[in-house]
Amino acid sequence: MKALIALLLAGTATLPAAAQDLGAPQGETAPVEVIDSSADEDVEIRITDEAAWSDIGIAIPAFATDRERATPANEAGTGALGREIARVITANLRNNGLFKPVGPDSLPQPAFSAVRAPAYGAWAGQGAEMLVQGYVTARDDGRLVVGCYLYDVQLQQQLVKEGWVVAAADWRRAAHKCSDLIFSRLTGESPFFDSRIAYIAETGPKDRRVKRLAVMDSDGANHRFLTLGSATALTPRYSPDYSKILYLSYVDGNPRIYVYDIGSGKQTLVTENRNPTLAPRWSPDGKSILFSMAVAGNTDIYRIPVTGGTAKKLTDNPGIDVGGSFSPDGSKIVFESDRSGSQQCYVMDADGSNQKRISFFGGRCATPEWSPRGDQIAFTRIAGDFNVAVMNTSGGGMRVLTRGWQDEAPTWAPNGRIIQFFRTEKNTGRSGIWQVDLTGQNERRLPTPVDASDPAWGPIRP
Repeated sequence: MKALIALLLAGTATLPAAAQDLGAPQGETAPVEVIDSSADEDVEIRITDEAAWSDIGIAIPAFATDRERATPANEAGTGALGREIARVITANLRNNGLFKPVGPDSLPQPAFSAVRAPAYGAWAGQGAEMLVQGYVTARDDGRLVVGCYLYDVQLQQQLVKEGWVVAAADWRRAAHKCSDLIFSRLTGESPFFDSRIAYIAETGPKDRRVKRLAVMDSDGANHRFLTLGSATALTPRYSPDYSKILYLSYVDGNPRIYVYDIGSGKQTLVTENRNPTLAPRWSPDGKSILFSMAVAGNTDIYRIPVTGGTAKKLTDNPGIDVGGSFSPDGSKIVFESDRSGSQQCYVMDADGSNQKRISFFGGRCATPEWSPRGDQIAFTRIAGDFNVAVMNTSGGGMRVLTRGWQDEAPTWAPNGRIIQFFRTEKNTGRSGIWQVDLTGQNERRLPTPVDASDPAWGPIRP
């Protein structure tokens, strides 16, 4: 194993259990161990715009192995696992709408010795411009070593390489890490594949809907429920460091805001109110939480420390102010209000000052969320149908991205390039999670075992 690695390197208060409404403890595995991170910086990337990206042919053959070994991840062995890893990478790159990859099922599998010495002529003959090769090997401690290489076939040069040591159960994370490596190198943009999504899983009849907190990978795999469903869960959001999930729960008829610790499976109560409470959201530094609360028929936005305590009121207008979302630098908050007579989007400073309306394009503006890049705001545009749209931070440049009947509650990918939302089908009430890129041309549904709503895209995992 040392020789293999050398080969690559050469190139607050916890609630009682009864109040938690949790299933079995669901801890996370350790962060992925990176065993190499290097790039050939002198290689010029020839991609200049989105149209060019979509024309690139990327060949992704099955990852090779030094010898067949059964692993805790699969009984078929490391060879079969290498093919699965290549399939995940192919699906990732195809589904983001920028590339047209060819996967392992229609390509020859390179030998282990060819991973670092690709047969450029053979791949050029198959029309490949870029080539992804890699390997997967099993260690004696049960973990896996996965290496990933990206080559420019025309220039006959390696563009980037990296390797990871992962628990067998985390083999898909290695595939996502490889996808992130390729995406970042070819586009110059931040990655997003190795991230997770929290959402609300819905079952039961319409008048007795059971709503549970659930999580899954960015591609819909590795799904699991976090709560049992005896208490209604709503509007989850990941913390900026990925370590926690914030959500609203009605345990006994009263709204409570909880912080769920991903590592320990325990949760902490932030605040409990007898008044209707809505839409808790993190501050970018993870130290405070925004939420909306209705008092005497008037709904306003409040800010409270994540450790609990006294909430500070940020808005004080007649009507309904809800849905606060911070700008990435924490200086501004976008929210919705009906103070003008209909739902519209407003921006204010983080202390509640300088409140001003930004949506003046017709229809209504709801559920705004600031892009992690800071340059755009996604929102639900209501003009007959409900659709996901984006605008700049001053309210200009509005573009509608979806054309469903009821598309709402947008949430951004960590790199600010893709938006997820939930879509309710007309006449059925069934709902599912969908995503669309900023062109509005690449839309797809994510698989979930039950109906799904309120998605929240988390940051890149450590």
